[in-house]
Amino acid sequence: MRNISAPFWHALSAAAVALLFTVSATESSAERLPQNVKPEHYVLTLTPDLKAATFAGVERIDVEVKQPTKTITLNSAEIEFQAVTVKAGGKEQTATVATDKEKEQTTFTVPQEIATGKASVSIHYTGILNNELRGFYLSKTAKRNYAVTQFESTDARRAYPSFDEPALKATYDVTLVVDKGDTAISNSEIESDTPGPGADKHTLKFGTTPKMSTYLVAFLVGDFQCTGGEQDGVKIRVCATPDKVQLTHYGVDVAKYVLHYYNDYFGIPYPLKKLDLIGLPDFEAGAMENFGAITYRETALLIDEKTASVGAKKEVAQVIAHEMAHQWFGDLVTMAWWDNLWLNEGFATWMEMKPVEAMHPEWNIDQAEAAGLDGVLDLDAQPTTRAIRAKADTREEIEQMFDGISYGKAGAVLNMVENYEGRETFRKGVHNYLAAHEYANATAEDFWGAQTAASHKPIDKIMDSFVAQAGAPLLTFGDPTGGKVEVSQRRFFLSPSIKPDAAQKWTIPVCFKAANGQDCQVMTPESTSLSVPAGSLFFANAGGRGFYRSAYPADKYAALVKQVETGLKPTERINLIGDEWAQVRADKATVGDYLNLVSAVKSDGNAEVIANALSGVGSIYSRVAATKEEQERLGAWIRNTFSDEYAKLGPPAESDSPNKRELRATLMRTLGGFGKDPKVIQQAKEIAEKYIADPGSQDATLAQTATAIAAQHGDAALFDKLQHVFETSTDPEMQEASLAMLAMFQEPALEQRAMDYALTDKVRKQDAAFQFAIALQSAETRDRAWQYVKEHWEAVRGLLTPELGAALVSSTSTFCSADARQDVEQFFTAHKVASADQTLKHAVERINGCIEFRGLQQANLTKWLGTQGMANGQ
Repeated sequence: MRNISAPFWHALSAAAVALLFTVSATESSAERLPQNVKPEHYVLTLTPDLKAATFAGVERIDVEVKQPTKTITLNSAEIEFQAVTVKAGGKEQTATVATDKEKEQTTFTVPQEIATGKASVSIHYTGILNNELRGFYLSKTAKRNYAVTQFESTDARRAYPSFDEPALKATYDVTLVVDKGDTAISNSEIESDTPGPGADKHTLKFGTTPKMSTYLVAFLVGDFQCTGGEQDGVKIRVCATPDKVQLTHYGVDVAKYVLHYYNDYFGIPYPLKKLDLIGLPDFEAGAMENFGAITYRETALLIDEKTASVGAKKEVAQVIAHEMAHQWFGDLVTMAWWDNLWLNEGFATWMEMKPVEAMHPEWNIDQAEAAGLDGVLDLDAQPTTRAIRAKADTREEIEQMFDGISYGKAGAVLNMVENYEGRETFRKGVHNYLAAHEYANATAEDFWGAQTAASHKPIDKIMDSFVAQAGAPLLTFGDPTGGKVEVSQRRFFLSPSIKPDAAQKWTIPVCFKAANGQDCQVMTPESTSLSVPAGSLFFANAGGRGFYRSAYPADKYAALVKQVETGLKPTERINLIGDEWAQVRADKATVGDYLNLVSAVKSDGNAEVIANALSGVGSIYSRVAATKEEQERLGAWIRNTFSDEYAKLGPPAESDSPNKRELRATLMRTLGGFGKDPKVIQQAKEIAEKYIADPGSQDATLAQTATAIAAQHGDAALFDKLQHVFETSTDPEMQEASLAMLAMFQEPALEQRAMDYALTDKVRKQDAAFQFAIALQSAETRDRAWQYVKEHWEAVRGLLTPELGAALVSSTSTFCSADARQDVEQFFTAHKVASADQTLKHAVERINGCIEFRGLQQANLTKWLGTQGMANGQ
């Protein structure tokens, strides 16, 4: 599963994005079921009433009874039972029904004991098509309702009574009775389509599924239209509502490529006859990997390839590849329990980059991986983090596993281990792991055992140390002498006030830069020195794939800065920039040291390198420069440093590479935003005007950035135009980007108008909370947005699903004062967001971190700006 859609990622700061990975949860528990009854096969017939927002279900569950019992306990929520019978040993008994709503469990009790062996449970029940974006729910367009599903992690029980735990796998026969003019999609192909019951219905029966977990079942009802293709004997369709079917072609092309790539990579053919990818109007997350019927937010699947930005194309390709990777990692082989969720999400995050990189080498995916690693290292250096594998017994604990640790850190650790093992050896280990656990469940030990056996290297020790422990190591190197270098390790925290536990150590593959690429060695908790290859620039994270921070002696660091553009690869530059920023945050270097490094890479031609460097500059501007005068002086330095680099790129041309398009947009964003360059702002307004009038007339990658800058300086006329685009466009990228930009207007009356608009029925629940999150990112809009949220809390709270509530709470982390921290903490203590206690804790920690950071570095910034001759407003 992917969380959140692309336009919102692009609109939020890096800090907020990291926090958004911390998903809150509902209050009920997810206590484990008794293990005396195991499901083998479900037969489901569902009849949804889309107008009444209800459904009726008839279900038979074939089970194996492990020991004699009079009771069968399974999961249900918001289900009304009409009749339940249990058949075993040729006898059928009527069961009484008792539901524990808090535990979301229902127990069927029969008069006579059910013997060990086979039995079947028949259930007649009804349920609701809710508006909560989970379970079996309504997704709506202006014209009609759709009935769709989202079951991960514990919401299959809202659609059908079930043994709703990942290890309790079974096969399924699904039948849907739908309106005559509608169709339906489920995990398998349609096996039959017959008229009735009645003149206004028809019945769609789907083929038997593979053995799979409850949360991967899907059924979708409506007038979906699809574009089809075929790859390796598998039928592939990308489906959407009728008004957006013309935006499905890009997804088909990507899915075909990815399917062939994965068939080849895994050495295990895709296990179903068909694969559907469906864009849904209302969808809380980014996408969901239902076996054979993957669901997406429209922005994560549907684009117009002719007018889409480079970022949108990347995002769609990566989300498709992520969810398709789950068809093997998660669907074919599933974690035994949610504490090992990383076996799903970490793998998919790591794997998604491979086919996209092969399909589009011009996208520099390795640099995006390096930048992602840098962000996750910062996330893992917060005061409070968690181990990759953590306790997940209740619903709240399960949902909070869907965070940057399970996705980002787990993926980064896999990338590090693959780099150490070698790609082909690692691939063999992956194949052996999947082959050993097909249609079953697995644990972390199963995976790293397969890798250890394939490589004959201590992968088990390496992975155990990173999976079982929270945090990331800092490696501190001495001066290399005689082919050796002294090295020590300790846990790294961004805050210098936190003292790490000296006993915490890792087993780490450390890869030095070498003449032939890299020289990797394993550093154990007992190691005090490592061998250093001769004849190379001393750099301790070759390729930028190691999950650790590095600190160098002053002379070695100076040599790296001097040769940053000639001696290091782009991924290694990103790593060096990230390590230096971490040293600044930990008060081991100054913001001036960091800005000097940024100056050294200012002419770098790689968009990802520049974006990574400028991310730190933006943080200095917003988190360290406490006065308007300091921001103006820093803005002047930004203009002096990057204006010429921006000018060198010239206007957009058809021949521009994706990298050049993104570099141009990155520099415009910084010059027009933090630099407040009047020429760039005027240029942005002109581009935005043309783009809104005719999206095909402008380079979308630059135009979306230009329109965001124009919105920040915009008037009511521009607001009206963007609102019109949002309400009338059928292009999801244009539509959601326009909505996000409404939250960027800085004129108080327009900011008020944007927030009022977010509370209307024009804005979907899945999007509304992000309007407030975006407004909370900017110092110019943050205070008014926060006041608005507090004054309109009842209305705002009504928009919040668990994930959206976490997004809102986490966005308050952009404040940077003790008064604001107290206000945020007091407000959310008095007005609790469902189970967002951990999210609030992280937000408060980030505010504290900003206060500390500003206190330590503000004087250094003032001093450094003086050395640059930056007069006020220059």
